[in-house]
Amino acid sequence: MSGGICKFLKRVMSTASSNSNLVENLSSVKDRVASSAAKRTSKDNLTLLPRLVCVGKTKPASDIQLIYDAGQRHFGENYVNEIVEKSHDLQETCPDIKWHFIGRLQSNKVGKLLGCPNLSLIETIDSEKLADRVDKLWVSSERYSGTPLDVMVQINTSNEEQKSGVSTEKALDLVEHVMVKCENLHFTGVMTIGSFSHDYSTGPNPDFLTLLQCKEKVMEKFSLSSDDVEVSMGMSNDFEHAIELGSTNVRVGSTIFGAREYASKPS
Repeated sequence: MSGGICKFLKRVMSTASSNSNLVENLSSVKDRVASSAAKRTSKDNLTLLPRLVCVGKTKPASDIQLIYDAGQRHFGENYVNEIVEKSHDLQETCPDIKWHFIGRLQSNKVGKLLGCPNLSLIETIDSEKLADRVDKLWVSSERYSGTPLDVMVQINTSNEEQKSGVSTEKALDLVEHVMVKCENLHFTGVMTIGSFSHDYSTGPNPDFLTLLQCKEKVMEKFSLSSDDVEVSMGMSNDFEHAIELGSTNVRVGSTIFGAREYASKPS
């Protein structure tokens, strides 16, 4: 057998193994999500099964396709250019896919983002200015069909300067602005990125507890039920802990897709 054929077969076998690993990883994470949900101590959010959002940052559209074919429907991306490219590449073969934008959103890229086929949710509204921009451009988008766009308010619960999110002190004001002033947006919940350095042997992540407190304040001020206010918290390193505390939406990437590869930083 020639060397060229041997190399080709090795690539085929490697790809098959990689594909199998992705599906196995997805199944494992789903099992862990269900197990964590069964351990919840809070009485809130029990009627909402935690939603798994698979984050394919830097991974090819073919990986998304494979996970989609295995039954997954919610996918998230951090960068506008990446979600735009993948959503267009997959719109024919993944007709029921639901895209979540979970990264920092600049006002000048809102229009581009809103052109994504099957854009389901923007989880990172962190200012009135951004909310107004999304509200204005959504109604004029070619994707607009008369239905408000689902959004979450991102809260910087750890008060880290490098992280996006409205402060906890201004969170209620931003939620009110979205609900009252942005008729083309539908507020669905609150989102945060917890501190990566928390030692869980010392107890629950205080950033997650803070987000839950913000949720309670939103419910009280606007007379909403627990099911009306989703909680998006938890990623690959802490999604089980987040679910046990009451998260209804977890964003898991590397645990499913493997370590990310950055040839050049997307935007």
